[in-house]
Amino acid sequence: MNPDLDLVIERMIRAPRATIWKAWTTPELFARWWIPEPYTCRVDSFAPHAGGGFVTMMSENGSAFTPHMDAAFLVVDEAERLVFTNAVDSTLRPASPLPVPVTGEVTLADHADGTLYRIVARHGDPGARARHDELGLAEGWGLVTGQLAGLVEN
Repeated sequence: MNPDLDLVIERMIRAPRATIWKAWTTPELFARWWIPEPYTCRVDSFAPHAGGGFVTMMSENGSAFTPHMDAAFLVVDEAERLVFTNAVDSTLRPASPLPVPVTGEVTLADHADGTLYRIVARHGDPGARARHDELGLAEGWGLVTGQLAGLVEN
């Protein structure tokens, strides 16, 4: 880890890895937690395999949707690890996403009380990390991690 470039969020989630994995790889479940409430998420495409991608839209009022993320899955290791990036779009074309390109790595590990969930947001340079910090990346990813936990722990 490089603290100048990476943000790490870890949380013990009281659910089995398979349940969390399902919430990450099932579009209907993914849409329920991926964007901080009160925003609504719509999944326009979703192919959770290496080389696949996903496109999400968001809405403040549930009717007018705007683009949220167009990203590619780079690594998909069943119930263990998932890596995605918006630096390449869902059709595997190079992208210049706003506000910044980021690569996310999710890992799931068995824990006596459930699953140790870890997500790392990797940035290409300190400026990109700083921009994401200004926009509340840590708070936003913390919120959606909480929403994910709320979904799978119930």
